[in-house]
Amino acid sequence: MKKGEKILFGIIGFLVVVTIINFTVLEAIRRHSEKPLFPILTHFVFTDEGMHGYQIYQQRDCYTCHRAVGSGTSMGVSLDGLGSKHDVDYFYNFLKKPESVYGAKTMDHGAPPKDASYVSDLPDADLRAMAVFLSELKADQGSSSSFEPPQGDSSFINAMLDMWAPDGWRAQYKDIREWMKSKPQEEQHDSKH
Repeated sequence: MKKGEKILFGIIGFLVVVTIINFTVLEAIRRHSEKPLFPILTHFVFTDEGMHGYQIYQQRDCYTCHRAVGSGTSMGVSLDGLGSKHDVDYFYNFLKKPESVYGAKTMDHGAPPKDASYVSDLPDADLRAMAVFLSELKADQGSSSSFEPPQGDSSFINAMLDMWAPDGWRAQYKDIREWMKSKPQEEQHDSKH
């Protein structure tokens, strides 16, 4: 090997060793820590009907495509936090007639031969229970699953707007953060439902 190749492989080897050490230390801290490393911004408290919907979700293997309650795959839409975006009626109607509610073609939900076409054919009580389950998967304000931006001013959001938003966008569009400051709390809650 030439001297340059030895140096290059040495640097790469060093970076691999540092990465493995950092990962090992981080995992040790995570496993022994009583509080999570990152804030958990999604939560759920299931009613009896919501728990029944969760059981249907598990029995029908919905987790092979969706992530909910902290487990499953990310092949499809993550369900954690969706209850902060839509209500029970929206979810029921989506499960019953997904493409008409969504307003476009869906990947797996809809008429056969789609993989999840069986969902629309479930008994009405099961669809309602699944809709309740989905509506009880909540997200805190400011999480990626919430309609509401973080409370207060965000230097990160301001910097992104300054960098990426076209000049004069404020004249054409309303900043939701300004609207939220000016509206009473009850009105904000009513507008989400």
